Amino acid sequence: MEEDLNNVVPCSSLAVESSLRVGTAGAIWGLCYGPYEARQQGLTGIPRVSFVANTVGKFGIRCGLVAGVFSITRCRIRQYRRQDDWVNGLIAGAVAGASVAVAAGTRKWTQVIGMTGFVSAFCAAADYSRTS
Repeated sequence: MEEDLNNVVPCSSLAVESSLRVGTAGAIWGLCYGPYEARQQGLTGIPRVSFVANTVGKFGIRCGLVAGVFSITRCRIRQYRRQDDWVNGLIAGAVAGASVAVAAGTRKWTQVIGMTGFVSAFCAAADYSRTS
C-alpha cells in the first residue's frame, strides 16, 4: 500500500525534491535545445561549448526554481487551509506563474497576468486530475 507522503514530509523537503527533479528535466531540455540553437547561431568550438553549458544551466535553474516555488507554496497553502484540493494547486500555480513572468524580466503586466493564469490553470488541472 502506498502512503501519501505530502502529509508526512516537511514542505522544505518536498520543495527540494521537486526542484531537483524538475531542474534536472530543465537541464536535459537545455542539453537538447542548446546545440540546436548554437548551430542556428553558427557557433563552433569553445564558444559553442560555452553556449550549450550556459543554456543547460539557465534552463535547469529556472525550471527548478519555479518547481520549488510551486511546491512550497502549495504545501504551505494546504497546511493553512487544512484541505487538499485543486484550489491549492490553483493558488500555487498563480504564484509560480507570476514568478516565471517576473524572472523573465517582462515589464508588461498583461504578460505577467497571462502567464500567471496559464500556469495556475495548468497546475489546478494537474492537481484535480491526481488520483487519490
